[in-house]
Amino acid sequence: MKTKKHDTRWMVSVALMAAIVIVLANTPLGMIQLPIIKATTVHIPVIIGAILLGPLAGGILGFVFGVCSLISNTMAPTLLSFAFSPFMSTTGISGAAKAIWISVGCRILIGIAAGWLWILFKKWNMNRKGLQIIALTVTGFLGSMVNTITVMGSIYILFAQQYADAKEVAISAVWGLIMGTVTASGIPEAIAAAVLVVVIAKVLLNARLVNQQ
Repeated sequence: MKTKKHDTRWMVSVALMAAIVIVLANTPLGMIQLPIIKATTVHIPVIIGAILLGPLAGGILGFVFGVCSLISNTMAPTLLSFAFSPFMSTTGISGAAKAIWISVGCRILIGIAAGWLWILFKKWNMNRKGLQIIALTVTGFLGSMVNTITVMGSIYILFAQQYADAKEVAISAVWGLIMGTVTASGIPEAIAAAVLVVVIAKVLLNARLVNQQ
């Protein structure tokens, strides 16, 4: 029998990972300069936390990431902040609810998906040393793509007209712009996440610095 699952050490570990999320979300460390675009790194500790501490921790860390995104888009609005901040909504209460889903709900899904994917890999014994790198790579890549696909997909489904207005294009062009963002930004972010998750999580898993779920 396992000892109490969510003990003090677990909670402290989640708090430490949440602090890392907050630091990345509020400093230039949250962005990696690539040749063409900047890739976010804020979702990486969410994925790592989900691997090390389980889906619940991943969901909590995703929530922290989402709240940071909501606050950032409220305090320093950009062209698309209407999709991430309920206070920037142009379509009333329904738009505010949609913005909360995109900024917070989609980010919670990152941690939940990564956590359960890692549990699946453990059941397949892919957390053994010989297969660990493959499992971590896939978890990091897919965890990052959950962020990109759910956020951009939700924008397309929930805010297509507002997105078209903000970009000053016809609504028929929105799908192409969304897919362009997924390709140009989402895939490089996922590759960066896969590499960093392998490097960082492998060390922590092998050192057994946290309680693994």
